[in-house]
Amino acid sequence: MSILIKNGNIITATDNYVADIFIEGETIKTIGKNLAVNADEVIDATGKLVMPGGIDPHVHLDMPFMGTFSSDNYETGTRAALYGGTTTIIDFILQKQGNSLQAALQEWKGRSDNNCVGDYSFHMAVTDFNEETKKEIKHFIEEEGITSFKTFMAYKGALMIDDRQMIGLMEEVKKHGGLINVHATNGDMIDYLIAKHKAEEKLTPLYHYLSQPEVTEAEASERFIEMASYTGCPGYIVHLTCEGALNAVRNATQKNKKVFVETCIQYLILDASLYEKNFEGAKWVMSPPLREKKDQATLWAGINQGLVQVVATDHCPFMWEQKLLGKNDFSKIPNGHPAIENRMELLFSEGVNKGKITLNKFVEVSSTNAAKIFGMFPKKGTIAVDSDADIILFDANEEHTLSAKTHHMNVDYSGYEGWRVKGKIKTVLLRGKVAVDNNECKVEKGYGKFVKRKKVGQII
Repeated sequence: MSILIKNGNIITATDNYVADIFIEGETIKTIGKNLAVNADEVIDATGKLVMPGGIDPHVHLDMPFMGTFSSDNYETGTRAALYGGTTTIIDFILQKQGNSLQAALQEWKGRSDNNCVGDYSFHMAVTDFNEETKKEIKHFIEEEGITSFKTFMAYKGALMIDDRQMIGLMEEVKKHGGLINVHATNGDMIDYLIAKHKAEEKLTPLYHYLSQPEVTEAEASERFIEMASYTGCPGYIVHLTCEGALNAVRNATQKNKKVFVETCIQYLILDASLYEKNFEGAKWVMSPPLREKKDQATLWAGINQGLVQVVATDHCPFMWEQKLLGKNDFSKIPNGHPAIENRMELLFSEGVNKGKITLNKFVEVSSTNAAKIFGMFPKKGTIAVDSDADIILFDANEEHTLSAKTHHMNVDYSGYEGWRVKGKIKTVLLRGKVAVDNNECKVEKGYGKFVKRKKVGQII
């Protein structure tokens, strides 16, 4: 099967030009002006932006959490991602304390295998680092193609590891060419504040936010950076939200220290005033919580300064009925927010159209940087000869309204209900096949492939 995309305005992290793209099988074969080739299908992209498929390196599909499961499974979640222009996701496997990493992988594969519509990979969250776990790291990096390992500095008793385990894991991961992701918040301080607010019978969603003040994220981010610097292990802070945490990153650069940073679309455009909507604020209960307007300004600046490399989602949706588990106690509200389908269009509408980022920066933070950091570049994350033909055709001028009535995520509300956006995903190709066109999904579950990733040292 071959496809010729004609006359598109091709945008990558570095380029902006008009040309044709010839695709044969799953990969891009030729790029050039007025290509004289025969193709099975011709797509006229005149007037459209032609960009690499999005990569969302932070999602939680079919994830067990707080006594329930996130409501998007691997089929619905990856399909919704495709509708939103994201062709590859990276999900998180959660090791159970006392069990092996391999047992966790098998549990997650039981849910993901043959169920994904779009391409996918995994991070491994290590919640119990010991001598047995240590022996598994090399295998995961070299054989499984899972090269990133997540740690939590919060959720004590369930996911959190202490600094001693963190250092040990960093040393082992560095030795074999991997990377450490971190949820950087001070879990002990947060637990204290949660208990304090509950004792005072302050139980509304607002107190979820007040239990995680900016200092809890700033302190943990700085501590993680220092540990990563000491061990020499590449580090990546997930879902960074605030000025204090980004200043920890900024200060580290003055000491020749380096850490990769991800923020999420919600932190760029939503703020903590939503927690004042009584229990409706539960729609936006996530960890870390939404912050202030000044933090939004800091994050946009951080993107342009190169301090923030990736805009992801931390997509972890729960039905409203599930959110109601915390109606009388904010600490029982399942933490998570649906955004996997909305990320690209919101980032374009609020970022590019409002002059906050360039088109090239849009591609960089929505696709290319994640591909580079997580060992998928240039197979993913760019439009180039021999790259996978993961391509989106985008109408920069079409306006539409986001709503739970029209989204494809398996969740019965939208965090962006009624939000007017300018810019619309029109056609999505995944590995040389038209996956979405005119709001219709053309591929079935099982089309999505697992992406084995390269070692960090090979791509950075």
